[in-house]
Amino acid sequence: MIIFFRGKMKKTLILILISGLMPWFHSCDKNENLNLFSTEDDLTLGHQVAQQIASDPATFPILDRNDYAEAYAYMNQLVDRILNSGEVVYRDEFVWDVHIINDDSILNAFAAPGGYIYVYTGLIKYLDAEDHFVGILGHEIAHADLRHASRQLQAQYGISFLLSLLIGGDPGALEQIAGQIAGTLTGLKYSREYEREADARSVRYLAETVYACNGAAGFFSKIESEGKCNANIVWLSTHPDPCQRIESINEMAAEIQCSTDDLDPPSYRDFIALLP
Repeated sequence: MIIFFRGKMKKTLILILISGLMPWFHSCDKNENLNLFSTEDDLTLGHQVAQQIASDPATFPILDRNDYAEAYAYMNQLVDRILNSGEVVYRDEFVWDVHIINDDSILNAFAAPGGYIYVYTGLIKYLDAEDHFVGILGHEIAHADLRHASRQLQAQYGISFLLSLLIGGDPGALEQIAGQIAGTLTGLKYSREYEREADARSVRYLAETVYACNGAAGFFSKIESEGKCNANIVWLSTHPDPCQRIESINEMAAEIQCSTDDLDPPSYRDFIALLP
């Protein structure tokens, strides 16, 4: 357990503690299934990643909440429906802070630790139905709720390195991590296990809402119908085997016998019209 001390000696004491436990960390920190991060660590790292993203508007042109209040209110309503499904483990612990990135050329969405969710206008406008959009939101919320990013980063960088970032470590490394999470660099290539977990959790989230529980499959079905399974799409490059997952998602929905009928209210088109 990592103890965080208060007061002026906080950083020094943490560094001493990290140094003393380094051999133990080295033996454990490459196991992505053993998450040595606490939920508070997820929140801290996620906040730092969010600050890094916000500081780079050239790469991440985030729509202002005041200028696009209606669009954010609509999207937050959809997120709340997922959070109120009763299936989100860290519903009350994580921030669930959603941002819209204004770039129609990019079909992407990503989640940072602690519940920071980002969706590109390109993906929003590409989707055909509200159910499909909620399915993708559910998938990204699942990545945060299952703490996939911190587990993957721990396996890649090691727990000692990540903990050093939490106390003001290398800003350049934080920029690189933010880029990986966002998929602007090599991306965090989640394992098939992680992707299946996020797909399954999205199905379960939506099963407790008014939406078609296989909503996430709508995105994959569209790119398959357009022959884009091997296209250079950011969201696909960091999510392996996209078109093979349609059947898997539908099988999960059939297994729990949840509705697969799209609700698809006209409000989704109204939402798109609110965007630049």
